[in-house]
Amino acid sequence: MKNDHLNTVVKLLAAFLVISVSTVVAVVLMRHNPALVTTAVWIRTPLVAASAAVLLLFARRAVAGHRASFRRLRIISMVVLAAIIAVVAWPGAFPVWLRVEQAICGVFMLSVVVRTNLRAVRSSIEIRPGAIGDRPVTRR
Repeated sequence: MKNDHLNTVVKLLAAFLVISVSTVVAVVLMRHNPALVTTAVWIRTPLVAASAAVLLLFARRAVAGHRASFRRLRIISMVVLAAIIAVVAWPGAFPVWLRVEQAICGVFMLSVVVRTNLRAVRSSIEIRPGAIGDRPVTRR
């Protein structure tokens, strides 16, 4: 069950990365249209692509059983989702085309947040001996 959800998370984040990088390419291609490409767009789009890459890295490591990466994936995906919601809800701060793109990405991120916070997934992450950043839990 855990691996099914986490494998789906990897696929969702790969799609999020593809969309985000494609958006950066679109921004470069539309750079001469200041109505479509504002300073805020120039700043936001590469940051979103970078966060997508980092989240995908954490997800792949979580599938391999890296507990710290799973924890980071859960926290950062919630922060990214909140930022996406803010962008979509903030009228006038970003062009409509970017708000639509972010809404689509938000659907992916919502699914990631829901899947990584399922009790079955959280409770099944195992500590693998020798995993970087994981320490065995000692009970007193």
